[in-house]
Amino acid sequence: MDVSQIIFSPTGGTKQVADIITKAWGMSVNEIDLTNAETDYAALSLKKDDLAIIAIPSYGGRVPSLAAERISKIPGNQAQCVIVCVYGNRAYEDTLIELKDIAEKSGFKVIAAVAAIAEHSIMHQYVAGRPDTKDKQELKNFADKILEKINSGVAETSTLQIPGNYPYKKAGGAGLVPKADNKCTNCGLCAENCPAQAISKDNLKAADSKKCISCMRCVVKCPQSARKVNGAMVSVAALAMKKVCSIRKENELYI
Repeated sequence: MDVSQIIFSPTGGTKQVADIITKAWGMSVNEIDLTNAETDYAALSLKKDDLAIIAIPSYGGRVPSLAAERISKIPGNQAQCVIVCVYGNRAYEDTLIELKDIAEKSGFKVIAAVAAIAEHSIMHQYVAGRPDTKDKQELKNFADKILEKINSGVAETSTLQIPGNYPYKKAGGAGLVPKADNKCTNCGLCAENCPAQAISKDNLKAADSKKCISCMRCVVKCPQSARKVNGAMVSVAALAMKKVCSIRKENELYI
């Protein structure tokens, strides 16, 4: 059985969660990076006896449209699949059910689902430092239970129940589009690493608001810390989310 990580993790939090789970399985892992705009996803293919983990962040309670588009191109060939959504302690709403639908439409057999907490990619004051020690142990326990299900053969016949709504909640727009300040040295790393190709190499200081998905990849990758979002808008959003994000939420396993 080969294991594939199919990951959309612009700022690293989602990959951290996925790594905890796959390392607990103790098997070698093939990594498929969904943030790479150059990959021919349709050319990738899994075998029926493979195991895949598809992990994405929740954007406003939905699967990021770019991730959904790229996952849908990968032929699953009935490979068993664990889906993971990672969110910054507010809510994941319809993310898991949407991800399950996308994966199954691509030919994966979804056998388990995880909703996990990681530090918010924009408002870092919320759940800073998570996944913490408690989270890591919990995710390892989830991984053990998933592997037990696979080895028992129950996964072949079980039907998975996941929370979510139809129709899915309305997807929000990008909203916060990072721009560069005078510390920008025009190195071009932001354009090279942008999953949405929203930054032109001819105009590195701005971003195409129609393409930008507010993933904050360019902010994380900038060696000069030159790229930022509008501080006033972040403060307003943070204040609106303060009550719901101040209560510690726990990771969830559906199996």
